[in-house]
Amino acid sequence: MDLFSNNNLKEGYISDGATGKPVDGRKPEEVVRQSYEKELCDNYGYDYAQMDIEVYIQRGEKNNRKNKDEKERADIVIYSSSNINKRSQYEDIIGIVETKRPTRKDGVKQLASYMSATSCRWGVWTNGAEIEYLYRDVNSGIIKRDFVFQIPKNSETFEDIGRISKDNLQPSNNLRVVFNRLLKTLYANTNISRREKLGAEMIRLLFCKIWDENYNRNSLPNFRIGFGEKPKHIAKRIKQLFNEVKNDLAQDGVFDKNEDIKLDDKSIAYVVGQLDKYSLIKTDKDVIGDAFEVFAESKLVGEKGEFFTPREVVKMAVKIINPMPKQTIVDPACGSGGFLIYSLEHVWNVMKEERQWKGLPDDELKNEQRKIAERYFYGIDKEIDLVKITKAYMAIIGDGKSKIVQENTLHELSEYNPRAKELFLEDDAMKKFDCVFTNPPFGSKIKVLEDDSQHFDLGHVWEKSKDGWTKTDKIKATEPQVLFIERCLQMLKTGGKLAIILPETYFHAPMVRYVLEYMVTGNNIMAIIDLPHNTFRPYCNAKTLLLVLQKNKPQQDNIIMAVCEGIGHDHNGKPLYRFDERNIVFTNSIWDDSKDIIRELGNPYNSSNNYVFAVSKKNIKGHIYVPRYYWNKRVAKIEEEAEEQGLYLISVKKLIDEEIFKSFPGHGSPEAKFKGLGNIPYVRVADIMNWSIYKNPTAFIPDFEYKRVKSKGFDLKEKDILFVRRGSYRIGSVAMVSKFDTNVLLTKEIQTFRIIKEENEYDIDAFYLLYLFSHTLTQKQIYNKVLIDTTLPNIADRWKELRLPIAKDKIQRESIKESIRNSFIKKWQGQEEIELITKQFGYLTT
Repeated sequence: MDLFSNNNLKEGYISDGATGKPVDGRKPEEVVRQSYEKELCDNYGYDYAQMDIEVYIQRGEKNNRKNKDEKERADIVIYSSSNINKRSQYEDIIGIVETKRPTRKDGVKQLASYMSATSCRWGVWTNGAEIEYLYRDVNSGIIKRDFVFQIPKNSETFEDIGRISKDNLQPSNNLRVVFNRLLKTLYANTNISRREKLGAEMIRLLFCKIWDENYNRNSLPNFRIGFGEKPKHIAKRIKQLFNEVKNDLAQDGVFDKNEDIKLDDKSIAYVVGQLDKYSLIKTDKDVIGDAFEVFAESKLVGEKGEFFTPREVVKMAVKIINPMPKQTIVDPACGSGGFLIYSLEHVWNVMKEERQWKGLPDDELKNEQRKIAERYFYGIDKEIDLVKITKAYMAIIGDGKSKIVQENTLHELSEYNPRAKELFLEDDAMKKFDCVFTNPPFGSKIKVLEDDSQHFDLGHVWEKSKDGWTKTDKIKATEPQVLFIERCLQMLKTGGKLAIILPETYFHAPMVRYVLEYMVTGNNIMAIIDLPHNTFRPYCNAKTLLLVLQKNKPQQDNIIMAVCEGIGHDHNGKPLYRFDERNIVFTNSIWDDSKDIIRELGNPYNSSNNYVFAVSKKNIKGHIYVPRYYWNKRVAKIEEEAEEQGLYLISVKKLIDEEIFKSFPGHGSPEAKFKGLGNIPYVRVADIMNWSIYKNPTAFIPDFEYKRVKSKGFDLKEKDILFVRRGSYRIGSVAMVSKFDTNVLLTKEIQTFRIIKEENEYDIDAFYLLYLFSHTLTQKQIYNKVLIDTTLPNIADRWKELRLPIAKDKIQRESIKESIRNSFIKKWQGQEEIELITKQFGYLTT
């Protein structure tokens, strides 16, 4: 059911997922309820038709008026049948969920009172972060806490829990939700109070779970909870599992021999209860990465520039490079091992189909797959905790632990530790690999100092020359991602392939063009994927691209490109839903284009593709390698809309060339020390709003500073149009200059347009030009033209490429012009009256 399909809802209201009833989507408890309804459906198999919300539960005597008048109602009630006529609280209720109460004590008490008055077998209290399960003994009616640690699936009983064999465990759709809940609940209730220590405990338990699934797959899991089983018995079984894991991996330095699980028994039981119904080895592979990211202190991770790569981005890279068996594969910044894990899975799938291995008995094929993992997969990371995680995960799923080492990849090769030298050096030079996958640490605040950067060409200052860029002898502290580009190319064989995630600025910005030239010169760019700005948010604001290139090969005729607009979450890390433009509503479909891109990469030249396309190397403009700049599919949709609306699309450049209007760049910026010390407004990007100029008194400057900055500029005139061409979220904002605004200083980020030919074939005057720049179809084009420099977007001179949607109908053009002109005349008349009043009473004008 579409949560947002009802267009008649009050503002802020949504349709309940289970019942369609209108509910206030702005309330935090409503967000929790909608999420748990979905979990009941997706993870436990309960049909939405079995659920109801805001159900009045009669307590005490049936005819007691006090109880009838009571406003408290159960948040979610689950019935045994979807038949709406079977809704007796005494016979048909099987479960109740409470999400209203913010505190555990009050919420659980409320839930228990509902359960006592019904046929309910189980209850759940959750505030989204924490969760607790209650069990009701149907014979005695006693409500028990800490007796069960999960609920049965639809059509199961409590006695069925823990009886499912390992082979029949199902993958999870979203373990991240479970991990977040585990973190909050353990943090509030366990015997361990430090987040990072909880993370270490969680990693140990996850390896117990993965280890358990890998052996004796037809048997019952040891990582399980039996009905009514006491926490101490569960904990004893899990600790025995960990001893097996530890003993096998201790020789590789993953776990110490004396290491143990320190969580209390109840907490262990709670974690097992949350995870034992899932198969982690059937779930998308970077489970450990998800857990590590949730439990790691995001601030500490961010300061080191390490951000975990979303699994769908990893799959894109693997899909494009297509690694083969017996090719050497390395990740020089392996993190929790995501690229290695998915590459290994891909290679194993290829082996199943290749003649050399196809048809082998399962045991023999598995043995061959393990040999591939042992011999051909390599990883480096400077963080020992991440190295341990990758080694353990690779050991458990594929025995590829032996070639994962701790080392700073960017150190001078002679300074590598003995094991790293053994694995990664040949004759004192970097070993060459077939495939390199990496998401290097990036950020301007974590520069590599001169001592290390001096060993890299890209660690030097480069100067622009007639023939391009030339390296100088001057060394500089350099961003790690830049040095990783060079190191990765050093690690590649001729013909080898590199997949690397880099900030967008390196694919277009003139100031760092030497980095782009270093990457493309002599190499073949195979593909570039435009990743959403939200990809690494909320941990990192960098806008990135995925680059795939081939070393020392001529540039192929066509570069495969793709644009991923949404990747499932917003800038706060919360789910991002698709917006239905025709019906002007949000849907309940998560906005994630990555799966479609992975599918379309199988046939990148298909004209029906929405996101994947090919760009001829001849059509690359101005050293711009950002895919959305070439995304003609989006342009075609804009052209279709224009045709439907009876509009021409005429470029700004054409209109300027025809001398209908001309443009001027902004004046510049005054010295900061003069701001707030004069009476001349300094107009910045944020001051352009609602077609008007806001004059912020804190930015007023003295007349002499105004004249100094504007000395080589131009004078503003009434009816000039201002257009923002650089800024975080303001690009495309426009304003009209009134006679009260001509004596202001404009920042360089504001472009000015002035009509110079009043009589023209398009009937464009200042008012119509303001309308054209503000038009939805113009604003939609800005997405393709704006590029990100570090984290700040800019359109540079690409505003000239914008095509203005001019009405074909002259009567329509005149009508629009007249409406806007009349509105501004009224506004200016009112503004003039205010100016007169303020002068009359001695106030300064604003």
